[in-house]
Amino acid sequence: MQLDPEELDPVIKRLRRAQGQLAAVIRMIEEGRECRDIVTQLSACSKAIDRAGFALISTGLQECINGDNPNRDEDLAAMEKLFLSLA
Repeated sequence: MQLDPEELDPVIKRLRRAQGQLAAVIRMIEEGRECRDIVTQLSACSKAIDRAGFALISTGLQECINGDNPNRDEDLAAMEKLFLSLA
């Protein structure tokens, strides 16, 4: 299933934020920062990536439900499988 890149703009923004957070985690490790601070930042990065994945799946599900899709049942099953892979 192809998704409209314009609809995925919020997903891209989340992933860019996560990319920045991950860079911060690496920098913190290299600087020898406190473990608690590193894990806190790593947790935020992980949550941002998870939310991006769920937003992507949500967009795909909306496309399946609202669009004129001849492969609707197959696509819905695929989206459910993707959802469960993140859960």
